[in-house]
Amino acid sequence: METTKKRILTGNKAMAEAIALEMENNENVFVLGEDVGKYGGIFGSTQGLFEKFGSERIIDTPISETAIIGAAIGAAAEGMRPIAELMFVDFFGVCMDQIYNHMAKIPYMSGGNVKLPMVLMTAVGGGYNDAAQHSQTLYATFAHMPGMKVVAPSTPYDLKGMMTAAIRDDNPVVFMFHKSLQGLGWMDQLDESVGHVPQEAYTVPLDKAKVVREGSDVTIVGVQMMTHYAVQAAEKLAKEGINAEVIDLRSLAPIDKDTIIESVKKTHRLVVVDEDYLSYGITAEVSAIIAEEALYELEAPVRRLAIPDVPIPYSDPLEDFVIPNTTAIYNEVKKLLSEY
Repeated sequence: METTKKRILTGNKAMAEAIALEMENNENVFVLGEDVGKYGGIFGSTQGLFEKFGSERIIDTPISETAIIGAAIGAAAEGMRPIAELMFVDFFGVCMDQIYNHMAKIPYMSGGNVKLPMVLMTAVGGGYNDAAQHSQTLYATFAHMPGMKVVAPSTPYDLKGMMTAAIRDDNPVVFMFHKSLQGLGWMDQLDESVGHVPQEAYTVPLDKAKVVREGSDVTIVGVQMMTHYAVQAAEKLAKEGINAEVIDLRSLAPIDKDTIIESVKKTHRLVVVDEDYLSYGITAEVSAIIAEEALYELEAPVRRLAIPDVPIPYSDPLEDFVIPNTTAIYNEVKKLLSEY
C-alpha cells in the first residue's frame, strides 16, 4: 500500500507561506515592521518574502511602533490589507493609542463605513530568559478590548490557516504567535514547533477552539505552549487511569464558549492553564463562562494555573518557577481528583 508523505514545516515557515500565498493572490496585501525585510523577522515570520516581493511590499520601518501601526491603520482604511509586525507584544504600550483607540474603534465609530482589514502580528511568550519586558503573552490585554479579533495558534497547521483567514478578514485581527513554536534554530527547537502543513492555501476559523485530546474525567483548557504541556500531562495521567480532555482555545476573541461548555458537561471538572498573568486573565474568563452557563455540571471547583502577578524574572530557575509546565498541570489534576 502506498502512503502519502506528509509535508512538514516549522511554525515560522508556515506563517511566511500563508503571507506569501495571499500576497500572490492580492496585490493589496503588504507587510511592514522592524527587520521584516532582508532579515526575515527576528522570529522568522517573514522569512524569504523580501526576496520574492521586494522592498515596496515588504517594508522595513524605523523603530517607531506608533508609526508602524498608524501607517497600517491608514492603509487599511483606504482599502489595502496590511500586515504590521509589532516585534514583541510587550511593546504595545508604545503604540497603545493606535491599537486601542484607532484600530479597535474606527470601524465602530464610523458606523461601519470604514473597514480596517489589517493584521497586527506579534511575538509572545517566555521560556528563554528574556526578562520582564520581552517575555509576556498579554492574551487578556488584547482580548479585553472590543473591536478586534484575537487569535493565538498552537501548531504550524493552525499558524498557516489562521494567518490566511486573518488576512482575508475585513476586521482588525491581532495574531499572537509564540516564539517557542516558531521552530527557530537559535532557540531550543521543540517537537511541537514542526508539523504537517498542506502546500495549498486553506483557512482555519478565527472563532473556534479545538479538542486536541478527548477524555472523560477532567477538561484542561490551554493556550499555545500550555496546550502542549496539557497534552503531555494528559498522557502521563492516562498511565494512571485518568482520562483528561484537552482543549486548545486558539481563538481568544471571540472565545468559543460552546466547545468549553460541551466538554465540561462530559467531564464535570475543569482546569484552565495560561501563560498570561493569573488575575483578570483568560483563566478567569473561562472560569466565569462555566460559572454562569454550566455551574451545576461541575462536581468540583474550577482550578486555575497561570503566571503569578509578578513581572517575569530573567533568572532561569525563577522563570521556570512562575511559568506553568507539564508537571504543574499533572499535579493540579491529581490534586483535584483526589479531593473531589
